[in-house]
Amino acid sequence: MAQNKLSKREKILFLITKATWGGAQRYVWDLMTHIPMDRFEPILAYGEKGVLSERLDRKAIENYRLSALGRDIALVSDITSFFQILVCLRRLRPDVVHLNSSKAAALGALAARILGVKRIVFTVHGWPFNEKRNAVARALIYFISWFTTFLSHETIVVSKSDEVQGKTMRAVAGKIHYIPIGIEVPEYCTPEEAMQHLCGKVPALKNAPNVPRIGTIAELTANKGLRHAIEAIALLKKRGVDVLYVVVGEGEERGHLKTLVRKSGVVENVFFAGFVLDAARYLKAFDIFLLPSIKEGMPYVLLEAAAAGLPIVMTTVVNPEIGERYQDIRVVPPANPEALAQAIVETMREREEKELFPALNHFPLSDMVEKTVTLYLPTSTSP
Repeated sequence: MAQNKLSKREKILFLITKATWGGAQRYVWDLMTHIPMDRFEPILAYGEKGVLSERLDRKAIENYRLSALGRDIALVSDITSFFQILVCLRRLRPDVVHLNSSKAAALGALAARILGVKRIVFTVHGWPFNEKRNAVARALIYFISWFTTFLSHETIVVSKSDEVQGKTMRAVAGKIHYIPIGIEVPEYCTPEEAMQHLCGKVPALKNAPNVPRIGTIAELTANKGLRHAIEAIALLKKRGVDVLYVVVGEGEERGHLKTLVRKSGVVENVFFAGFVLDAARYLKAFDIFLLPSIKEGMPYVLLEAAAAGLPIVMTTVVNPEIGERYQDIRVVPPANPEALAQAIVETMREREEKELFPALNHFPLSDMVEKTVTLYLPTSTSP
């Protein structure tokens, strides 16, 4: 009887370009491990192996590698990727395909439509046409984003600003659904335990225990705007404001950022802790959380910082609902080191006046899962 009940579960194939670990990968992980298992059977298909696929292996959740699927546009490998996705869909016969990341989403939406998959859901983790590119590239990416949305039955955006843009797209506005990401509040270490752990990564922190500590947890990519944060720290140093800035994460920009640190004369102020597993647990080591992104959707780490009771400095590219829901946030324009520096000074002053900040979570994971699951069901009838 139990076996018969399991056989009726809806099979959901999650498709993503990279099974490494970042915001999109965590989103997929949260859904795959929290959707009702008595109703759904989650499976992952991906291009590049990483932390996400390894964690799913440990959970004994099915996942398949599509060897040709990569992030960069390359005609031959893209054609191969498309046929690998087709073969995967034919073999697994999913009831629902949930697309994530632009490259995999475009190929997956076309393949799923050709094979007549019952439900195609596409999550936008920030519209890619907002990235800094030339006009021709942006127009092409806009078309691909629109076409992916057109082929999908439903499209999820995780930011209100992305919802506004999506609603302006012709013929697909009715498919756009704003479902913000949600979190389960982490088990935070105490400030002392968190500092001890970070000192193991950045020994220099031991030498300045009373200097204000600013933290960022992010992948080291151009979109995170970390160069502007480093320039802001350099401005503060010139003004005699002593702070320590710790960046937790790894990525392609590490070498460039370290060079900028040296050129800016802030080697004794800016430190790179590298990748830290479950980094959010150590947020209480910081006095201020900083996210200087120039392109962003709705990052998990901001919700975790708010739930840890940290004051936050972020840029206007982040989902504006975060700023609306939380009081202890300063919002500044992107790519503006002067504004970042001023916001840091004001936040430091406020922190001296007010020792405790409320620890809040206005975006529970259960809400995100519940609203997403409704789009897997045939009650929604987008063509």
